[in-house]
Amino acid sequence: MRHRFELLLYLLLIQYCYLVAQTDKKDQVKKNITIGFIGKMNTNPVFIAAHSGAKLAAKELGKKYNVNVVIDWATPEKENVQEQAAAIERLIRSGASGIGISCSDANYLTPTIDEATEKGIPIMCFDSDAPKSKRFAYFGANDIMFGEMLMKELASEVSEKGTIAVLAGGKNSLNLQYRLQGIKEELKKYRNIILPQENIIHNLDIPIIASETVNRMQKANPSIKGWILITSAALQVKNSLKWNPGEVKVVAGNAIPTELQYVKSGYVQNLVGINCFQMGYKSVEILLDKIIRRKIPNDPLMYIPLTAVTGKNVNEWSINWNKWLLKEALE
Repeated sequence: MRHRFELLLYLLLIQYCYLVAQTDKKDQVKKNITIGFIGKMNTNPVFIAAHSGAKLAAKELGKKYNVNVVIDWATPEKENVQEQAAAIERLIRSGASGIGISCSDANYLTPTIDEATEKGIPIMCFDSDAPKSKRFAYFGANDIMFGEMLMKELASEVSEKGTIAVLAGGKNSLNLQYRLQGIKEELKKYRNIILPQENIIHNLDIPIIASETVNRMQKANPSIKGWILITSAALQVKNSLKWNPGEVKVVAGNAIPTELQYVKSGYVQNLVGINCFQMGYKSVEILLDKIIRRKIPNDPLMYIPLTAVTGKNVNEWSINWNKWLLKEALE
């Protein structure tokens, strides 16, 4: 009888250990969270810094929530909306826990974003939104205010008079459309500044082509007194601007490292910058709140502060970029 009792206890112990092992195994599966992160272009410092922020958030917030967060970086080498859509579809098939994306073309990507959300994968947009999709949140610049700020800065530089031009970036990117809208709205305040429709040039964000476009336009139209470069592409080339410093006034968006050099040398007078690192970090935080805590923001539109970068604070902004692009943050 005693032996039977001991045998029963032994069997119960084995069963208990098995159940504990299975529970631990399930817990281990729950601790793995994969977040797809899709920027517009792999070589653009805006998205390099955002990736850096996302990876640091994964590391720090993973510890906070006791989960293993993996960032699946799925950004095209060059801007390509079809590749972005394919990346979402791959992440759906692989069972990603959530996705953050900067949309090169909101209309094109909306059906794919909706497909992911209908299959239970939460998607938020950062940097460039798809407001008609089923994404649950957007985090990035208020792009209309961004455009207004660019126009206000250039107006001051050209003493509120003269002909100007705008290098407007991709025609299908909603964030750039909003920035152009903001420029046009602010322009109404300046009766003596002229922006002909033909001086608004849409372009792919390929640095050498953007640079050549600006210089070709300026050479053909020497009456242009100032430029707004909505994106940073034209200033990602050394010796890009073929005129003397300050001869033609320039303001530009994003305030990435190569642009800062143009401010220091006097070729660019003002930049409008955002904390690209924070954009990546906060996006992962928002996604984890949704995935783990089932919490969504009270307001789906969350805006990152805009910073005017001039000769007065350009060195400080350079230090910021050194921090954002630290190798340790990318490991």
